[in-house]
Amino acid sequence: MGELYRTELYDLHVALGAKMVPFAGYEMPVQYPMGVMKEHLHCREAAGLFDVSHMGQVILRGADAAGALERLVPVSIKALAEGRQRYALFTNEDGGILDDLMVANRGDHLFLVVNAACKDADIAHMRANLTDCEIEVIEDRALLALQGPDAETALARIAPDVADMIFMDVAVVASDFGELWVSRSGYTGEDGYEVSVEAAQAEAFAKALLAMDEVAPIGLGARDSLRLEAGLCLYGNDIDTSTSPVEAALEWAVQKVRRTGGAREGGFPGARRILAEFRNGASRRRVGLLPEGRAPMRAGTMLFAGAEGGTPIGEVTSGAFGPTIEGPLSMGYVTTAQATIGTTVYGEVRGKRLPAKVADMPFRPSTYKR
Repeated sequence: MGELYRTELYDLHVALGAKMVPFAGYEMPVQYPMGVMKEHLHCREAAGLFDVSHMGQVILRGADAAGALERLVPVSIKALAEGRQRYALFTNEDGGILDDLMVANRGDHLFLVVNAACKDADIAHMRANLTDCEIEVIEDRALLALQGPDAETALARIAPDVADMIFMDVAVVASDFGELWVSRSGYTGEDGYEVSVEAAQAEAFAKALLAMDEVAPIGLGARDSLRLEAGLCLYGNDIDTSTSPVEAALEWAVQKVRRTGGAREGGFPGARRILAEFRNGASRRRVGLLPEGRAPMRAGTMLFAGAEGGTPIGEVTSGAFGPTIEGPLSMGYVTTAQATIGTTVYGEVRGKRLPAKVADMPFRPSTYKR
């Protein structure tokens, strides 16, 4: 496996009693003494603090950085207003997804946040293809996510201006912990923020938040069940180079201006396949699944159309018990014929086929401030 990296908050995680595990090349907290179930519910009911410093932070500068980035993503970056952020996808020539990322327009540059496991490949990809841009990898800042209905109250004690932000706004705000790069976004389905803070100030900033009654530390275990209830993809599980944006039910992330007939149609890797799937549909589809009973159908569970016989029609890519919905939930891919909401499919769990219904996502409505 090689030597694991540690984030600026490693010592704090250990002091808080976290169970540390390898994740994307880092030692990361999977849970704290509160336990995954209570951490999940605390985030839904108050505010949870997540260390996401393992993710990549990148600044892209150039005379037309937005136009340049559009060569690599099927997303409208040119129309992204200053002070706003957008979800994007790096695609390859086969129409598969290299990574999903966040792109913010900060006036004279774009700020990108990419997944930890993909960041080295993403940076190499940009350097190879965006030679007309300056690419600055940010090494001296940590990244924290504060999520939940009390996130605004908590963060506004430190930086009052964040209360005026709405979902997908970005801002640079002053604080006692230095300049904070704030976005009103996250990956739990809750209102909240992601905050880039100077590495030297990260522990003090985290401690200041954790000293507030509303805020508790949350590990990777609850982060996974929270994003799954929100119907959000985990790169490497639910999307990867073998899945297209249309198969992954991410059409909403591709604006009309980049689709067939749009003013900037195509021009991104894999455009031929992806645009054809927009017109004609894909052969398979990412769907939500609600298994009957209490047992989760986890990643790798094969799916069938019938209770007996037949060949697999798909596979579960993520599955867990959902503390908020008080039952098991999964997502995965099935053939388009079985993708209609309400369809019963069968997952093979320990040699038995158990029924699950195709369900709409998110499994629990999001609470973003719009």
